[in-house]
Order: sequence, then structure tokens, then C-alpha cells
Amino acid sequence: VGRAWGSRGMEAAAGSCWAPLPAWRGLLRGLLLAVLAAGCCRGNSVERKIYIPLNKTAPCVRLLNATHQIGCQSSISGDTGVIHVVEKEEDLKWVLADGPHPPYMILLDGNLFNRRVMLQLKGTSRVSGLAVAVAKPSPPQGFSPGLKCPNDGFGVYSKDYGPQFAHCNKTVWNPAGSGLSYEDFDFPIFLLEDANETQVIKQCYQDHNVPREGSVPEYPLCAMQLFSHMHAVTSTVTCMRRSSLQSTFSINPEIVCDPLLDYNVWSTLQPINSSGKVDPEKEVIIVAARIDSHSFFWNIAPGAESAVSSFVTHLAAAEAVHKASDIHSLQRNIMFTFFQGETFDYIGSSRMVYDMEKDKFPLRLDNIHSFVELNQVALRNDSVLWMHTDPVSRMNESVEVQVRNLLDILRNSSVGANVTLQEAGYSQPLPPSSFQRFLRARHIPGVVLTDHKTAFQNRYYQSMYDTPENIRVQYPEGLSPEEMLEYVTDTAKSLAEVATVVARALYRLAGGANNTSAIQADPKTVSRMLYGFLIKTNNSWFQSIIKPDIKGILGDVPQHYVAVSSPVNTTYLVQYVLANLTGTVVNLTKEECLNPEKTPSSEKEMYEYAWVQGSLDPNSTSRVPYCVRSTVRLSKALSPAFELRQWGSTEYSTWTESRWKEIRARIFLVASKELEIITLVVGIAILIFSLLATYFINAKADVLFSIPRDPGAVAY
Repeated sequence: VGRAWGSRGMEAAAGSCWAPLPAWRGLLRGLLLAVLAAGCCRGNSVERKIYIPLNKTAPCVRLLNATHQIGCQSSISGDTGVIHVVEKEEDLKWVLADGPHPPYMILLDGNLFNRRVMLQLKGTSRVSGLAVAVAKPSPPQGFSPGLKCPNDGFGVYSKDYGPQFAHCNKTVWNPAGSGLSYEDFDFPIFLLEDANETQVIKQCYQDHNVPREGSVPEYPLCAMQLFSHMHAVTSTVTCMRRSSLQSTFSINPEIVCDPLLDYNVWSTLQPINSSGKVDPEKEVIIVAARIDSHSFFWNIAPGAESAVSSFVTHLAAAEAVHKASDIHSLQRNIMFTFFQGETFDYIGSSRMVYDMEKDKFPLRLDNIHSFVELNQVALRNDSVLWMHTDPVSRMNESVEVQVRNLLDILRNSSVGANVTLQEAGYSQPLPPSSFQRFLRARHIPGVVLTDHKTAFQNRYYQSMYDTPENIRVQYPEGLSPEEMLEYVTDTAKSLAEVATVVARALYRLAGGANNTSAIQADPKTVSRMLYGFLIKTNNSWFQSIIKPDIKGILGDVPQHYVAVSSPVNTTYLVQYVLANLTGTVVNLTKEECLNPEKTPSSEKEMYEYAWVQGSLDPNSTSRVPYCVRSTVRLSKALSPAFELRQWGSTEYSTWTESRWKEIRARIFLVASKELEIITLVVGIAILIFSLLATYFINAKADVLFSIPRDPGAVAY
């Protein structure tokens, strides 16, 4: 009875003590969340105190083709090393031999980033990674990590066609090419884009890693950690097979690599039915330029001379031809073509040729009357533009006659202009060009226009230094971004002159008989394009000519890498610039413009329609949108090798890009190995002591935490 009473008494006491239980729970829950939040914030704060992230970097990533892998990667958990600054070659001795704290993370001066130094670092285990500082000014001796013979094996010349010209036997086009981009490095290499971050690393090095009075630097030392682990290995054949198996048998497939792909941009002077086929009797002149570039580092591809100079000139020429009053009555049509992925074994041009052969394109190869390509035209000596032709196809008499006519028209179109056209020579082969892929399929009369007779004038081909400065784009100090957009540079005037000559020649080739004085490229338009494609894409002109739903593509610094997601920014911008320069503003509402098939007179299969943002209203912050009708279209720029699943092809490009989970870099102070071991041992000892203490406390819990008997309780 007494025990029962005591139990009821304790329950009553407990009930009276914990009566407001829900309120207490809410309070405890709130306190717990506050403690957890504070812990998270404190954890983030501790991490920020330990690590300094490097936010403005560009990694070297892994690319693969049918037989090789190139590029760089880190280990799966990232690579760490003590920082050593290398500003002259003598500094390498500390890294390669003398330094007592390997492995090292090297901060390398951009002027030392060359093949000789890199192969030294590649051959040692004392280097765990590399951070490259941009050289300013650009290395005066030039720097090209590309190949001496670009796209070797994928052009027209081979053992069966002009073997004397194969593998650049006759002309080494890129003598400055070191091939560095085509090496495989087993440690991470990052580019430091921000001079301030470079200075932070150097200061950390000065404070902690520089030997004092001849003695070895003592811990803690300044270290760097780079994360760039790549998923794909060996070759495209291997990675695509693994990805294919994953896609076939796994619910959540893990793809390890992706083909390099995008879209070609093309339009015609006279509209054609995009879903039909051009009449076999109708002749078309193709004008071409590439729109992609490359460098050693991922998505760092300014391509000022290698790509931008040619496609900007091409765009200006397209605008100029459209100024002719009789374009719709011309005997021949003109197709303005901008190929994507040409840096990687002619992805775009080989795909267009493939589609023409398979009747997957409105034109067939038989429709092509002639071919004119613009390829590196900004660095002319004495205003000379060189005309390159194919000596092998010219052995055919009919092709020779047509080529001669083409060269004569080009020369005559330059009369009175500040451009002199000269023939490179009958025995001179074609330089690396998209035209070569068309010649592989059919003998076509054509010419490639360049600023070089033999070797490239461009000392920074496929390099991060192929910048506006390389083609002498310069602005007076103190100009605002809007003033820079409108400022007509000497380079813009020079490229406009080339565009004028090309436009007049195209008009003559198409059968035009009128005076060509009205066909004139606009230097102001060229200036705007150079600013937008080389300096800043997020400018008022580009903002006004694109669709509202893709305004997010407008960033600050333009890059022209083909990538694996499509369309890339350059493709979009070329598409809408071409539509703006050659299209027509039509009086359609937004709904009619977005759904032209609902308007009977729209001729949807002949034209493309785009509802663009328009310029800002001068009296408000809103824009005045409008509808543009043009013949500008996109076509796939994916190598036929992937359509055919021939991943080991030697006929088509097989380039892929590895996937990765994270790309990041950071610096921090690292302790000595001895201190790290002591810390680990002490931590383990504390853990064991805690486990033992918990065990004994739990075992004696009934003694340590027994509830004393209530003195008021009496047992009978």
C-alpha cells in the first residue's frame, strides 16, 4: 500500500512539475535550433579563418580523342603542396632538388609557362600542382600551346591526296606551336586570372615560406590545395563505351565524358525553304569563317586573331552585301556560314558536309558554285591579304578556270581599297581551314583569305594571349563602356576595308552587274562587334538585339570555347548579330512573332522570326521590343563519329571532354607532419578516454544517479 502510494505520489509530483510540457518542448526545440545554427555559423567562420578560397581561376581539364587523353587532373580528394614562387628558371632548383618540404605547389610566372619548363615538372614526383600567373604584357617571344600542324590528319591532304603537302611537309603553319595543350599531366594546373589573388599567394609565401638567413623555413608553411579530378580516362573509345553501358543498364547512369558539340550558324542572301531541298540547278556561293578558339585552360579562349577577326569581318561583309538593291534577282545565292568546333578537327564543317551528303541539309554539295573562307585577317603586313588555293584540285582544267575567275574578281574588287590581294602561289597548299573538309568530298573552286603567306602571323595562336591587344584593338584612356562601344578603332577600319572587298567580290560572283560603290562595310558596326566579342558582351547593343529569355548569356569577358553544352554564348550572339545586320524589322505583335505559323503571310519555312528586347526607351527604363525576320538558322555541329557511334574514327573528329564533380582552389597554413601526428594521437587518446569514461559511468549509473528515498514515505 505504501509503495503504491509512493508511486502515485511521485507521478502526481511529476505531473505537477511538468504540467506545461508542450511549452517547454517548444522552448527546448528553439534553443536547440539556435545552438545548431550558431554551430554551423561558427563552423563556417572557422573554415573561413583556415582557408582562403581562390575564386578567379581557370583549370586545365581533360580532353580525349580516339587514341589519347590530354590535359590535367588532380587526385580524387584534391592535391596539396607547399607553395613555392618561381619567377626565374633558377628558382626551379629548390622545387626539383633542394627544397626540404616536397611535394610543392608552384606559383609559376607566365613567362616561364613553356614546354621546356613543363616537361621538367612533369618528370618529377616533387611537384603536386601548378598555378600560373598571367604574364603582363604578353610574352614577347610569343606563346602557342597548339600544334605546329593544326588539325593534322583531318584536312584534305593525305597519302592519297597531295601527299607532298600532308602533315605540313611543305609549310609549317604554326612554328611557334609547342603542343603543350596536347600533353597529359597527372597533376592539376590552374590559371590565376585575378592579379589580386596572385598577390595574396605571394604575400603568404613571403610571410611563411621564404628561407630566413639561409635557414630552412619553419612550420607552419603556406600551402595550396587544387581540386580538379576528372572522371574519364584513356580515350574517347573507353569513356564513351563506359557511358553507353551506364546509360543502358543503370537507372541513374553516371556519364564520364561528353562529345564536344554546338551549332553552326548559317543564313542565305535569298531565302530558301529550310525543310525542303534547293533546286539542283541553283548555284550557291559559300562564305565561311570559324567562330571557336581554344587555349591550355578551360573556357579561356579569347581568339582575337584566330577566330574573332575573321567572323567579325564575315558578319560585316554579310551586312554590306545585303545593301545591294538587286539581291533578290541575282543569278546565284550566297550562304553565310559560321562553323563551330573547327579547332578540334573541323567538327562543324565536317558535320555540314556529312549532312549535305546524306540529304539532311537544304543544300547538296552539287549546289556549291564556289567557296570563300576568311581565316585570320587582322595582322596584315602592308595591307596585303593572301589568297590561298588548292594546287591539287586545280590540276582539273574546269576547276582551274573557275579558280582563276574567282581570284580575278577578288583582285578587281580591291581596286581603290586600302587592301592588296596577292596569290600565295600555285605550289602552296591550303592552310588549316574549313574549306579542306569540303574538298575531301568534292572538287570545289575556292579560296582562303589570310594575313599570312606561309607561317601564321599570329604568335599567340590557340593561346590565352590571343587578346584584343594582339590585333591592336586600343582605346583612349578615360572612355566609358558606352563610349568604347562606339569608338572606331584603327583595327575596325582595317577589317571593314577587308569586309568591303569581300562583299563586292561576292556580289560579282553571284552575278551582280550594278555599280558596287554602295556595297560598303560599316566601320562603326565592326567596332561594336569587336567590343562585344572581345571586351564585354554585356553591352547596350547586344542587350538590344537578343531575346529576353536568353539575356543571361551576356557576361563580362567573352570566351569562344566550343564546350559540351549548347548553344554556347558565342553561337547565340553570332546568330542574333547576323539576324540584326541582315534581317528586317516586321510589324508583328509579340504573339504573332513567337507563333508565325498562325500568320498566313509569314512564310515560316522561308524565314526565322525573333522577338528581341530592343533598346531602352530614352524617357524611361523600359525597352521597346520588336520582331526581326531573317534567314538565319542553326544546324548541328556534332561530329558524325558520334552519330555513327564510330568513337575510334580517323575520318571524323572524336574529341570529348571529361566530366568532373568540383573545380576549386584554396590556400592555407599547413602544420608539420610531426604536429599533425601528435594532434591525431592526442585526439585518439581523448576519444578512447571518453569511451571508457562513458562505459564506466553507464555501468554505475544506478549508483551515481539513484533517486534518494522520500523521507515522508513510511513503510508498514
